[in-house]
Amino acid sequence: MIQTVVKRDGRIVGFNEEKIITAIRKAMLHTEKGEDMGLIRQITDRIVCRGKEQMSVEAIQDCVELELMKSSRKDVAQKYITYRNQRSIARKAKTRDVFLEIIETKSNDVTRENANMNADTPAGMMMKFASESTKPFVDDYLLSEPVRNAVSQGYLHIHDKDYYPTKSLTCVQHPLDKVLQNGFSAGHGESRPAKRIETASVLGCISLETAQNEMHGGQAIPAFDFYLAPFVRKSFIEEVRVLELLNGADYAHLYDRPLDDFLIRPLDGLTGDERIVQHAVNRTVGRVHQSMEAFIHNMNTIHSRGGNQVVFSSINYGTDVSAEGRCVIRELLNCTYQGVGNGQTAIFPIQIWKKKRGVSYLPGDRNYDLYRLACRVTARRFFPNFLNLDATFNHHEEWRADDPERYKYEVATMGCRTRVFENRFGPKSSIGRGNLSFSTINIVRLAIECMEITDEKGRIEKFFAKLDELLELTASQLHERFEFQKTAYAKQFPLLMSGLWLGSEKLRPDDTIAPVINQGTLGIGFIGLAECLVALVGKHHGEDESAQQLGLRIVTYMRDRALQFSEQYQHNYSILATPAEGLAGKFTRKDRQSFDVLPGITDRDYYTNSNHVPVYYKCTARHKAGIEAPYHDLTRGGHIFYVEMDGDATHNPEAIMAVVDMMDKFNIGYGSVNHNRNRCMQCGYENAAAELTTCPQCGSTEIDKLQRITGYLVGTTQRWNRAKLSELKDRIVHE
Repeated sequence: MIQTVVKRDGRIVGFNEEKIITAIRKAMLHTEKGEDMGLIRQITDRIVCRGKEQMSVEAIQDCVELELMKSSRKDVAQKYITYRNQRSIARKAKTRDVFLEIIETKSNDVTRENANMNADTPAGMMMKFASESTKPFVDDYLLSEPVRNAVSQGYLHIHDKDYYPTKSLTCVQHPLDKVLQNGFSAGHGESRPAKRIETASVLGCISLETAQNEMHGGQAIPAFDFYLAPFVRKSFIEEVRVLELLNGADYAHLYDRPLDDFLIRPLDGLTGDERIVQHAVNRTVGRVHQSMEAFIHNMNTIHSRGGNQVVFSSINYGTDVSAEGRCVIRELLNCTYQGVGNGQTAIFPIQIWKKKRGVSYLPGDRNYDLYRLACRVTARRFFPNFLNLDATFNHHEEWRADDPERYKYEVATMGCRTRVFENRFGPKSSIGRGNLSFSTINIVRLAIECMEITDEKGRIEKFFAKLDELLELTASQLHERFEFQKTAYAKQFPLLMSGLWLGSEKLRPDDTIAPVINQGTLGIGFIGLAECLVALVGKHHGEDESAQQLGLRIVTYMRDRALQFSEQYQHNYSILATPAEGLAGKFTRKDRQSFDVLPGITDRDYYTNSNHVPVYYKCTARHKAGIEAPYHDLTRGGHIFYVEMDGDATHNPEAIMAVVDMMDKFNIGYGSVNHNRNRCMQCGYENAAAELTTCPQCGSTEIDKLQRITGYLVGTTQRWNRAKLSELKDRIVHE
């Protein structure tokens, strides 16, 4: 006798014979003879009694078909089979429609989910086919019913859900010194340790590219200048040795000669050791420049993930004050300023200047000249962004200016905004660590559901009650994903788990990654604080002080709950100011369907990213900084501050410096500047004119804007989804 039923999504539920009765009755009602309840009961009883204790839905339906075919009502059997086939087709229709849109290279929210991926190429298509096929599997078999319901109803979004079955982690900050000193094996062949700057540059690229294929997020290098500096000296020594062979002399005493800087200077008037040293320096600087040029070129052309996406890469630098480190920084910035190809702005790596008082920020600081150069480069090329090591929450108790390895105590970030620093299970550091996974909650929907409560205090109390329930569910979902991830074996991640991830060097290939992944973080993200506040109190935080106080109360509550979840589940939970891209319009569309168009809430195609002041709200950059700054301390899983600048910033590095000064004043952790940059899609010509309709270089009228979509640049807005294009159109300049 049938007791339980295995549904198509894998769930096991109690058997209900009424469903068989209803299905047969519907089929009978579509025949000329009509229904026959006696026959229905007879068939149902026979199936129930003869069936196994547990059966699948499909097996029960097969039994219904068989019994109808054996009965005198073949007409009912025909109708039942037809109906069943139609239901099967309907279940497949959505997947079919999505696949056709991918095949036909339609520009929509499926194919433009990630602007850094070209879904129109064969490899891009394969990625989208796999992605859209995998997501339903995750819903049906890997998510609990409460989580699945929260996702389907628009309360929760699980990022990189298509990668969920792979057990992969999100991102990691590469300890590149290990790779350069020891070499590495990625499963097929081995790479030897680096001996010169050119090799170090290439190995840095390969490390990022290889790890990208093992993870579903981005790759970063936390101290690019410190890591590559030793190879500047090694290359200098090589150049001195060349001169030894050429001149038949011994210059070993010059190998470790202290140098204040590596700068190209003429040899005129120099003699003896001074001439030898300067010649070697000139040659070394040229090699460093070419190596940095190659690094940037490779990061914009080497593809990963099946060949459809360049590596989502970031590099942090700026605080190495050695002559060698300064050489790396200077030539990297010079190459970035020059551009790639025909002078185009490089999309990757996302470059991040580590701003530190006494080191790389103030007049008199050793790297102040390079800081000014960085601002000049940003004014033309958008990068570097600026990471504020002086922000109170970015301090490390063990940082010392005279420590040659002080970079270990400096926070680093992923370019998009992901931040990893605090650690309950190991050293407080960014190195060798990253995010494990993150999910974003729709706080706007929660607020909309409370709008019918007329009493403001009661409305806000109800919101917090709903928020608490959703936070609990999200923390549980992230824990469940962690429990799934930790069952992966080290051999599944040949590079990542052979020394890149903190503690992984102790793992053997057949060990699970369970002992080490708790070094990473679980991120609880949020979107639409501005719209949430409008729903609760009628105004957003940029336009009303009481709304700002409520916004801070909301995010503080989320931060406090994340700390409690860290204790409860024994993980590194953190709150993330979500960098919504594909998600930007997803929640909005669903909420508009449920609640109609609500002014200031669902009346645009997108929700405002995380805690930002809405892009359409006219205010000064200083006002925006003052509003958004307090949220950076609360969102230690990642955050970013933007300023939209008017006109041509190319020759105005002081304007960039003014933004960094605001970051310093308001205790902002990470930020950057957006400005105008036109790009010819035919030849790559760029300029910063207010409007460019025809390329002066090739005559093409195919002109696009180079813009930042979340934390990274995209070479063409043609790959942006509808919501982000709408947001781009609404962006206004901050005076």
